[in-house]
Amino acid sequence: MRFVSFSPASVSASATLLALTLLLVAQPANAGIEDAVKAMQSGDVVTAEKELQVLAKERDPRAEFFLGLYVYGNPDSKLFDLSKAAPLLLDAAERGYTPAMVPLAGAYAEGKGVPKSFFDSYKWVAIAERWNVPNVGALLEQVGHELTPEEIEKAKAAAAAFTFKTK
Repeated sequence: MRFVSFSPASVSASATLLALTLLLVAQPANAGIEDAVKAMQSGDVVTAEKELQVLAKERDPRAEFFLGLYVYGNPDSKLFDLSKAAPLLLDAAERGYTPAMVPLAGAYAEGKGVPKSFFDSYKWVAIAERWNVPNVGALLEQVGHELTPEEIEKAKAAAAAFTFKTK
């Protein structure tokens, strides 16, 4: 089954533009983030990593998301390392950063950087749907084909009971 690839190629251009826009306008201005975005846009992942690492150490979910998806999660990146990517996406998603939820679900569905788990994949897509992430209905259906009806109900219950980390 091919679910959601970690590759930026699987993220639509409009989703990428939306994420970059949200990154720059939804949060207070931050020179490190802006420099990192410029570096990513020019393909300089080494500079992007350097700029984002400072913010990721402070657990900025935007920085974790971009490090996880575009620096370490991009197979074309010379810094490609799924064992670094998945934990960053997980932490960002667990703290409520919705753009990280679908790539994290894809990582679970494919077992990329995390143990393969259709249950966890479904749970994260259901959480994303609950928080109004657009266009996840088809993903729920897709990963749902890999689960029994009982597993789907348990995953829905886990998603409904999930609360975001605050620290």
